[in-house]
Amino acid sequence: MIQALSLIDKAGSSVSSLSGLANMAGPAMKTQDVNIETTFSAALASVSANAVDTLKSAEGLSMKALQGELEVREVVDAVMTAEQTLQTAVAIRDKIVSSYLEISRMAI
Repeated sequence: MIQALSLIDKAGSSVSSLSGLANMAGPAMKTQDVNIETTFSAALASVSANAVDTLKSAEGLSMKALQGELEVREVVDAVMTAEQTLQTAVAIRDKIVSSYLEISRMAI
């Protein structure tokens, strides 16, 4: 789970570099598209931060359960939520990578 957290942290920090793509774009892209791209990168960074928080919360609840402070049902709910969050984050990452590869193959 710690590896998953570090991967999501890295993804969240690299999302801010997406806004740098607008600076490399041609003059036609420097109008309103910059705002859309910045908003997209901010939204993606927010989603990744929420995913990290969910995974850390599930890990904390698991530790409390090991100490005998929580019931198993609460831990199972938290872990299942964290698993769904991780699967969603991986799916989003895969879509972003495949989109980038598709764009890089386009003829100019």
